[in-house]
Amino acid sequence: MNRATPKLRDFAERLISIGVIETKSSASKPPAVFTVIEKLRPCLAQVVGNLGFTAVLSRALAIANADVAWLRAIHVKPDGSLEGLDELEAKVDPQEIAEGRVILLAEFVSLLVELIGERIVLQLVHQAVPKVSKDDLFW
Repeated sequence: MNRATPKLRDFAERLISIGVIETKSSASKPPAVFTVIEKLRPCLAQVVGNLGFTAVLSRALAIANADVAWLRAIHVKPDGSLEGLDELEAKVDPQEIAEGRVILLAEFVSLLVELIGERIVLQLVHQAVPKVSKDDLFW
């Protein structure tokens, strides 16, 4: 059921890698394992609104659920944040969490590209994660 292209998966992996590096250098605790989605939320909400962000993330989660069973325990709250992550970190293998977050982020970006276009998505990603190099922005 995974609809994201291999290039989008690579893009998601690069975004997550940058997010992990930034999180390690940050003094605050990251919001579980999906820090990149949290960073994207304010920028994307400016374009698609909070309801639009929540709807796209919910749809991406539903699509990713088909490939990653443990994601079924995650839910999108009305504000667009994810709940259920903290409990899963103790129960699910870190490798499975890593794979699941790549699939979810790739599906999320894929749906956004379909909705608002590649160029706008790339601009918003760069706004949310400025450490992304120009080379990382193109898939």
